[in-house]
Amino acid sequence: MKKKLFLDDIRPLPNDSFDLARSYDEAILYVKKFGIPNFISFDHDLGVDLEEKLVPTGYDFTKWLVEMDMDKKYLFPRDFDFIVHSANPVGKENIKIYLNNYLKIKKLDA
Repeated sequence: MKKKLFLDDIRPLPNDSFDLARSYDEAILYVKKFGIPNFISFDHDLGVDLEEKLVPTGYDFTKWLVEMDMDKKYLFPRDFDFIVHSANPVGKENIKIYLNNYLKIKKLDA
């Protein structure tokens, strides 16, 4: 069964085909339990902590995913796809560029 993850601190799920992670930590726990899903919808900004400091972002999660795949701990499925639904234009581009570049290189090495 194909898995879909929606990473967002405040938005509701787009539909019931997605699993929800509200934070960087929840997203990592999800991958550790189920592996990298077939599809991820990323938010960039995932809120602040009790001291009003920014918490790890969707971009941080993206970098973690790539590191796990490079270390062969958790692998991207062959049919992996993603979108970035973030309202933060710079964060959105950072996630898209980083992940697209890695996936392109990964295909060339296959």
